[in-house]
Amino acid sequence: MTTPRGFRDRADESLLTLVGDVPDLIRNLVMAEVEAAKAWIRRTSKDAGIGSGWIIGALFLLFWSIPLLLAFIIIGLSSWMPVWVASLIVLVVLILGAALCGLLGYLRWRKVVKSQNPAQSIVMDVEAVRDEL
Repeated sequence: MTTPRGFRDRADESLLTLVGDVPDLIRNLVMAEVEAAKAWIRRTSKDAGIGSGWIIGALFLLFWSIPLLLAFIIIGLSSWMPVWVASLIVLVVLILGAALCGLLGYLRWRKVVKSQNPAQSIVMDVEAVRDEL
């Protein structure tokens, strides 16, 4: 007999039939855990790669802002012309870009840290089985 959702009603089956199904159930559980671990690794490595890219972008922009800061100081101190205003504007834009890249990278890495590890899922499954026994 099947239920409306398509699952078998096991209430009328014998103990030996139920015990005989245990290896298949364990195999299915192990396969599901392996697939969950693979999906977690794919998702985590993607997030780590994207986060690393944003951090590299922030470091790149920050690296090129140092010579600009020096040019700003030189131009600003040597002549009080509007050239230093342009240098200051470009410096602020680069620093804001670096801050944005760093923030996006940090948020992506935080997502990596918060994701559930498959090992934690296995521990929860083992604890649930122990509670039932």
